Amino acid sequence: MANIQIKRIYDRPAKTDGVRILVDRLWPRGVSKEEAHLDSWMKDIAPSPELRTWFDHKPEKFEAFSERYIAELIHRPAIKEMKLFISKHKTVTLLYGAKSPTINHAVVLQKFLSKL
Repeated sequence: MANIQIKRIYDRPAKTDGVRILVDRLWPRGVSKEEAHLDSWMKDIAPSPELRTWFDHKPEKFEAFSERYIAELIHRPAIKEMKLFISKHKTVTLLYGAKSPTINHAVVLQKFLSKL
């Protein structure tokens, strides 16, 4: 299994990032495609627009958001694609645009993928 890391897309790319995958549904503001240094953009792995809007990055909703997001992930065809992608690489960095490094969907996705 690959080493799965998470990182804000606004942080500088590093050699230790390995394969860089944007896991947001929307393109992050102020980041050009050249600056992003992406290997892949997996929009369909992100939370549904309805769940993202409901959550609104409010800390008090994070636990419930995590449960709902995992429920979405279980039924997403994109998980198979992500698993296959990860299996081919030693290190994978999941990139997200949220401000908080601890209260965002990439944290939930990283934990979910590490259990597969």
